[in-house]
Amino acid sequence: MTEISTSSSKESTAPFSLTKAAASRISVLLEAEEKPYFRVSVDGGGCSGFQYKFDFDTQKQPEDLELRQYGVAVLVDDLSLGFLGDAQLDYVEELVGSYFKVENPNATASCGCGTSFSV
Repeated sequence: MTEISTSSSKESTAPFSLTKAAASRISVLLEAEEKPYFRVSVDGGGCSGFQYKFDFDTQKQPEDLELRQYGVAVLVDDLSLGFLGDAQLDYVEELVGSYFKVENPNATASCGCGTSFSV
């Protein structure tokens, strides 16, 4: 298991990062779920080939990267990190609703809902 702690500055050298808005929302959700970790992963499927998955977890696995940013712990497994390298997780609030959004420079296409992508 690898752990990366980053400062709260906007720039990050982590292979996967969070915006302050995402970290704030994750903090609220972790407290409500009474779990120590928020997990971001990539699964096969979705209308573009792959889809982002968000879960809560109680423990780290040996293949997990642990990212601590803005006071929250996020886990990303090695396989998913291959698709999420240099990506950033944001939390967006709009009139139609609020949602997590992944800004992924590795994605060559994505669907209209923003939860699936292709590489």
